[in-house]
Amino acid sequence: MTQPGAPLRKVVIVGGGAAGWMSAAALSAVLKPPYEIRLVESDEIGIVGVGEATIPPIRVFNGLAKLDEAEFLKATQGTFKLGIEFVNWGRVGDRYFHGFGGIGRETLWPVEFWHYWHRMRALGRALPLDAYALSNAAAQANRFMLPRPEMKNSPLGNIGYAYHFDAARYAQYLRRVSESRGVRRTEGKVVQVLQHTEPGAQHAHVQGHVRGVQLASGEVIEGDLFLDCSGFQALLIEQALHTGHEDWSHWLPCDRAVAVPSAPHGPLLPYTRSTAHRAGWQWRIPLQHRVGNGHVYCSQHMSDDEAAATLLQHLDGPALADPRLIKFRTGMRRAAWKGNVVAIGLAAGFIEPLESTALHLIQMGVAKLIEYFPHQGFEPHEVAEYNRQSRARYESVRDFIVLHYHLNQRSDSPFWQACAAMSIPPDLRRRIDLYAASGRLVYEEGDLFREPSWLEVMEGQNLHPRHGLALTELQSADDTANYLKGISDTIAQCVSVMPPHEEFVRRYCGLAG
Repeated sequence: MTQPGAPLRKVVIVGGGAAGWMSAAALSAVLKPPYEIRLVESDEIGIVGVGEATIPPIRVFNGLAKLDEAEFLKATQGTFKLGIEFVNWGRVGDRYFHGFGGIGRETLWPVEFWHYWHRMRALGRALPLDAYALSNAAAQANRFMLPRPEMKNSPLGNIGYAYHFDAARYAQYLRRVSESRGVRRTEGKVVQVLQHTEPGAQHAHVQGHVRGVQLASGEVIEGDLFLDCSGFQALLIEQALHTGHEDWSHWLPCDRAVAVPSAPHGPLLPYTRSTAHRAGWQWRIPLQHRVGNGHVYCSQHMSDDEAAATLLQHLDGPALADPRLIKFRTGMRRAAWKGNVVAIGLAAGFIEPLESTALHLIQMGVAKLIEYFPHQGFEPHEVAEYNRQSRARYESVRDFIVLHYHLNQRSDSPFWQACAAMSIPPDLRRRIDLYAASGRLVYEEGDLFREPSWLEVMEGQNLHPRHGLALTELQSADDTANYLKGISDTIAQCVSVMPPHEEFVRRYCGLAG
């Protein structure tokens, strides 16, 4: 029997897919022998596999996992993503862009860029926000290039971008990488979770911990630390350890999605599109070899057949398969880490894919596990801190997604009217009220999305401050207008030297024929 404080050696990952293989790739890049990493998955069990759009921190994960960007994009038929275009979210016919990277530029003046933009807009002397953000302007021009870090004084030195890719191919690619580093894969379906039940005070520190998993073949795989990557089943964290689930469907009522791939159509766009429908919204994610599409909806307001018909009706190209139905429940486990089990991905929680956060939450779960990597004793204060930070991340993402639903002015369906009228989390209410008063934005611990993201969604969905900040008037209107013009002119010049996105993809990572 191991003792508290002794090093653990055997890490067992239960489940494959993006969660399992992202975990394996990251851990295998950090843990060296005598650590052992085993991954158990069953080909009989399908994966959700619709997480095809990402946000910029995925580049940090790929760096941690030591992945080559061009190679990974070729393997996953990936493309680049500069942000998300939202259609029909404020009112029917509205469009706005949530781009990556900053807006405006730093100034020696006393407040942030957007406060000066508010003032100039009120005077009729400002362009739309997109003119002051490189990712937004480049996306609208369908252009892309990699950042040029040596150009320190240019917006081209720090271009915010992420990826679109085939999630199934990403898992396969990470499997190859992980196995090349010694991760051992075992094919098999888990039929029983075995727990420590040894009596006596000397065994108290492992009482109830998972000892191993038994497969349908009868084989038992034992370990010291278990990662539950079993998806919505949550085989270890919930079915064995009964951690509990916190339901957020009263804030995020969509509970189903239908997904279907379609043939490429039109130019290869460097952004995701989210189009709101009667009782939910549709995603469009352009890959090299196909387009990923899905319709997220509330089953209380729309039938499965109508949801599928709506999706097929709004495809740009011919469908390549029949629509696939996915049922889900929005919320999170009451603890992502319990005993010697850490839940990663859907086993830990699920927030619908409106802002492409699913893979990021996997990434952060693994990164924080590495930061808090335990001994056999599983120090309770460290576990508690991991869980506290995990909750802060999930709640922050939740509030940002709720923001999109709540700030609608649509009167065309009961679904949208209910979203506009619903009671929202207190922290979100505070942020909305603060912005509505004077345009102030705050960044808090656990926030994934920085102030420019909140700005673009609030403004894009027609929430405008009642008044500006007094300190913006320290500069004359002419000086402020010239300041804004300098930024928009620079952004336009930068976009003009960027190649078309499709041309860049073909040259950099082999556009499929």
